[in-house]
Amino acid sequence: MKLFHSIRTTIALLAVAAVPAVAVPATASAATGCQTAWGSLPEASTRVSTATLATVRAGRHACFDRVVFDVTGTPTSYSAHYVSNVFRAGAGHLVPIRGGAKLEIMLGVRAFNDAGHWAFQPANDSELANVAGFRTVRQIAYAGDTEGAAWVGIGLRARLPFRVFTLDGPGSGSRVVVDIAHRW
Repeated sequence: MKLFHSIRTTIALLAVAAVPAVAVPATASAATGCQTAWGSLPEASTRVSTATLATVRAGRHACFDRVVFDVTGTPTSYSAHYVSNVFRAGAGHLVPIRGGAKLEIMLGVRAFNDAGHWAFQPANDSELANVAGFRTVRQIAYAGDTEGAAWVGIGLRARLPFRVFTLDGPGSGSRVVVDIAHRW
């Protein structure tokens, strides 16, 4: 009986030891590569700047999609939050945005440059950057400007964690960066 008990205990221990060795590495390596502490609550900065919006571009990364707003001058204020719909600034017309979720970005930038010309004139208000093949971002659309602010809608696959931050450069300019995670 003692022999049977020790054999049964040995088999049970081997079975328990074998399961983690097979199952854990596959999920652990995939999970650690893309962990973020981001959330989906509104984010904002109240810096005051006389910057203007220069360009909008987008990029793909292993764990997130990135939208970059290049501005002239020092880093500017911003706000970012999820909305049901994006509306044209000042006019209130619906801005059609593709995707299951919509992130509205407000940038504290001037509409006119120092020479009195429109600072930001996109070729296509509905497609500020090519996001074909992106995992999360579906569309980036210009929603207009009001006194001291430009509005942009980002269409996303789903409501996912995001972060917003500013970077200095290149040169005397700066950037407002929005990263949207591929998953929770």
